[in-house]
Amino acid sequence: MSDVELLVYADRLGGTIPQLQALLDGPLRAFSSVHVLPFYIPFDGADAGFDPIDHASVDPRLGTWDDLRALARTRGLTSDLIVNHVSSSSAEFVDWLARGDASDFAGMFLTFDTVFPHGGGERAITAFYRPRPGLPFTAYQGADGSRHLVWTTFMPSQVDLDVNHPAALTYLRRVLRALADGGVSTVRLDAVGYAVKTPGTDSFMTPETLAFAEVVVALAHEAGVDVLVEVHAHYSQQLAIAPLVDWVYDFALAPLLLHSLGTGTVDRLARWLEIRPENAITVLDTHDGIGIIDAGPGGERPGLIDQAEMAAIFARADVATAGHSSIASVVPEWFTLPHQINATFFSTLGGETVPYLLARAVQHFLPGRPQVYYVGLLGGLDDTALFDETGNGRDVNRHRYPADEVDRALDAEVTQAQLGLARMRTGHPAFDGEFSWTTRGDDEARLLWSNGDARAELSVRTTIGASSFRIELSDTGVTQVIDTPADLARWGQNGR
Repeated sequence: MSDVELLVYADRLGGTIPQLQALLDGPLRAFSSVHVLPFYIPFDGADAGFDPIDHASVDPRLGTWDDLRALARTRGLTSDLIVNHVSSSSAEFVDWLARGDASDFAGMFLTFDTVFPHGGGERAITAFYRPRPGLPFTAYQGADGSRHLVWTTFMPSQVDLDVNHPAALTYLRRVLRALADGGVSTVRLDAVGYAVKTPGTDSFMTPETLAFAEVVVALAHEAGVDVLVEVHAHYSQQLAIAPLVDWVYDFALAPLLLHSLGTGTVDRLARWLEIRPENAITVLDTHDGIGIIDAGPGGERPGLIDQAEMAAIFARADVATAGHSSIASVVPEWFTLPHQINATFFSTLGGETVPYLLARAVQHFLPGRPQVYYVGLLGGLDDTALFDETGNGRDVNRHRYPADEVDRALDAEVTQAQLGLARMRTGHPAFDGEFSWTTRGDDEARLLWSNGDARAELSVRTTIGASSFRIELSDTGVTQVIDTPADLARWGQNGR
């Protein structure tokens, strides 16, 4: 049967890895795979675990490698291989600052001179794409007084690796072996699009990046794990990298569905269905924001939607979130729009259940592996209090759920309906068959799976103010129609 994956922070849903497993063995058993976001030391660093001090160890506050192996025993397990950077507090970086060229890690970290050995001018330096304001360098001083401009693509405490240096590749091999030994079956290459800096380009998803991705894929396969690549970029770059890896994200779906629901049209969505890769992890929301850049134009290349249509999506999100998404979303240097909406997907739709479940139904009916983020599963709205506390726009979609709040959210119809979709995708035999789709009129799309006598057809209408969905399931001569949230919530709870 098909696979449906939960994307989750161990500490924010359950509190520890064993507690997360209890949820997955119990009320969340519809998920046959789980992606546990960084559980390394420390899981609660400046970037919620994406700044590892020790990338090869489980933070003991969350559990142990034995706990991860137990979690993986009956389901797929995905974890992050952070290839672009480590923490400035990591043993490797601290040793290099202390010992300089005598360190075993000399050359592992990317400095200004590594990229520009003969100096770099204003044009070359400002050409680099960075998803943050400002320039991607931080000044560090060695114990001997030497001064270094270290590349820090994301935060000053996240020091970039020189991924072409043997010391960095040795480090990545060691981490991959630890993950594989810990039961991980898939690694996500976090931020790989930024990993190679090539003067004369914007250094994002260049041919040199693709070449490096092939190297890491080979290392991962050598360790016995599959590879998922994370690339927020023009859709053509997703198409280019998809044949090189086991899995690639379908980040274009979310903005295209927001466009469809905001305009009452499905033509842009239909264009994507014609060309999207089938080895896709299909998402609407993640631990980051909702990527809009993924469907938009890139340089001279037209997008699936244009710049004005991108701006309209941000404007509708602003209205739906009472202006908060505009406060929380970050505009990168040299850009006029954010590259993602910092809001929960439910919030961008104003907390309206039917259009939200329509989007979730499309996600679950497309080829690939649907992945549902824990906040989206629990019908979460923007955590403005956490944003006020941290100032990090992405924290609006990183809510911490105590046990009693989890119990209440699990009882909500919007959560139960999504669990019904997960049970349907993993349990109905039609999804082991062939996929096709059609459109009808300006505002209707139909997605169909056929497997012998088993059929599963989803019809969605994106009519403004009157969106709707209808699912017709057939198997062994029995036909069911599901067209309300309550119907979805009930599906599969007691057999069918």
